[in-house]
Amino acid sequence: MSNGRVFADIAGSYDRINRILSLGQDQAWRMRAVSHLPAGRLLDLGAGTGAANEIFSRFDVVALDPAPEMMARNGARHRVVAVGEALPFAPESFDAVFSAYVVRNLDSLESTLDEISRILRPGGRAGIVDLGRPATPLKARAHRLGTAVVLPAVGMLAGARAEYSYLHHSLDKLAAPEELYAATPFEVIDLWRMGPLGFVYGVVLEKTSPAAGAMMDAT
Repeated sequence: MSNGRVFADIAGSYDRINRILSLGQDQAWRMRAVSHLPAGRLLDLGAGTGAANEIFSRFDVVALDPAPEMMARNGARHRVVAVGEALPFAPESFDAVFSAYVVRNLDSLESTLDEISRILRPGGRAGIVDLGRPATPLKARAHRLGTAVVLPAVGMLAGARAEYSYLHHSLDKLAAPEELYAATPFEVIDLWRMGPLGFVYGVVLEKTSPAAGAMMDAT
């Protein structure tokens, strides 16, 4: 998560711009993933300024982000400045992990998923919401042309052209979610597309117990 510096300078306007770009749907997209998570201790991975805090009422939340500027604006009771690739928590110390609009900014998704698996208790779940290109080539091409124009323009208005140009390019950084989460330490419980052209996705991953894994290997 070394790209925490990318958005540090726009911490004050980051959530407002995201709400505008999502046509006011960003919180609804988060809530759909959160609804799949078990109550208990939750890590908000890449928590930013705390946009999701209002939907965490049934959780004991630890907010984590690599950017101190974001954490300074986050109202969560427990806040940690750290990266997803090296989570500073004991094994099996969380019931759930939530992460929104962070995956594309990771240095290593594989290392981060390994870390999430390490800190989750057996049966714990991770809910991830992120952006990518639409599933079909035609829609993906149209979306790429649109973000090439819209995102730099939004960046100019926000005084952060470089940051939002980065966002445009980051949408092509990773494989489609249907492929991305097919081989991980988790079982994919659900995966869905949202937003115009389906450029937003949500996925729920569950950490299976060692006993369940042994039974699967034996069959």
